[in-house]
Amino acid sequence: MPPSPLQSSLPGAPENKRALWSWALYDWANSAFFTIILTFVFAQYFSVSVIQDEVAGTRAWGNIVGIAGVVIAILAPILGAIADQSGRRKPWLISFTLLCVVSSAMLWTVTPDQSQFWTAALWVGLGTLGAEFAFIFYNSMLPDLARPERTGRWSGWAWGLGYVGGIASLVVALYGFIEAEGTLFNLDRDAAEHVRATFVLVAVWYLVFALPAFFFIPDRPSTGLSLGAATRAGLAQLKQSIAHVRQYRDIARFLIARMLYTDGLATIFTFGGVYAAGTFNMSPTEVLQFAIALNVTAGLGALGFAWIDDALGGRNTILLSLVGLGCSAFAILVVDGATAFWIWGMILGIFVGPLQSASRSHLARVAPPHLQTQMFGLFAFSGKATAFAGPLLVGWVTSVTDSQRWGMSTILLFLLIGFVLMLKVPATEARKAED
Repeated sequence: MPPSPLQSSLPGAPENKRALWSWALYDWANSAFFTIILTFVFAQYFSVSVIQDEVAGTRAWGNIVGIAGVVIAILAPILGAIADQSGRRKPWLISFTLLCVVSSAMLWTVTPDQSQFWTAALWVGLGTLGAEFAFIFYNSMLPDLARPERTGRWSGWAWGLGYVGGIASLVVALYGFIEAEGTLFNLDRDAAEHVRATFVLVAVWYLVFALPAFFFIPDRPSTGLSLGAATRAGLAQLKQSIAHVRQYRDIARFLIARMLYTDGLATIFTFGGVYAAGTFNMSPTEVLQFAIALNVTAGLGALGFAWIDDALGGRNTILLSLVGLGCSAFAILVVDGATAFWIWGMILGIFVGPLQSASRSHLARVAPPHLQTQMFGLFAFSGKATAFAGPLLVGWVTSVTDSQRWGMSTILLFLLIGFVLMLKVPATEARKAED
């Protein structure tokens, strides 16, 4: 019999390797949606082919993603609290995964026509909710599967797999469908079927690689509460957690710090391509090449820092990553040549993956067992609640100074404040010693 989830979380207990690798593979599965739909392919298709105006399309896309982010920020802690009260998490994971899978497949119906705006907005919005909500329950499973001394390793490996999976799915989409002169399915390029087929690819990719998680990850037992009773108990527990926030002040400090440095990180990805094109005159193809290379180094960083996380703890790995990220971001802002921009950009990427991975592993180590899913709901909240702040500040400073460099320099402020706040968060090792 495989060990139960709770047994695996005890120091020295045997790990269920099949469950852990199935868990890590889910990161690979989930990343196709974020890479192809939200970043590289559908986002551009929506602006250019559906809205047929890049400026208006970018504005509409920002509104869709922004509204989805607000919904995620509001509902994530509530869903996490309800799941903690009901016990089981796999039904939530499977349901939200299938929501994203179906939504991605339905994007095939979005033809290159302005009349398709609401259809596109509906399915990409639902897909985003499905992917983000599924990740809450996925993340909350880590403490039950990995031993505390190996939590950073598994978080890093999974995050690295996520980056690799995103790149692999993008390569298949680009060279198997978009750039291919002929395809196996006789797709009509005039109707953009070669592009729309990549959205179906996302659905198939996500579902196939998520199946091991559905079948092989053990779940917590049900508490026996009905959905209504679990909802009432979850809302009461969330209210109690907020009322007694001092009891979880170290976690609260961490989540506030993460809120700020995640804003800086998200702004780097949002404006990185715009900065590269405007300051270094990089072509769209060169920007795409840079983005892929950045994802490669981020994945390598997540994999390479996995052991460092277990050795130093999540909090110290976050601090180290913020220093590396801040220094390389500063260098990017002061260099003049495209070659130097590439070099420092790749160095920056090395610290992106560990920052994200160590944030997950830190919370996995310190979250109270009975509130794990709720805490990862708040984790999702901290990643969305102020996501508007970074882009807004960059846009405002760029407008006032008429300089992209000065606008992008505001990112350093978010990273610095996040770093200072993290200094006040106890190291994971110190916390374990106290326990």
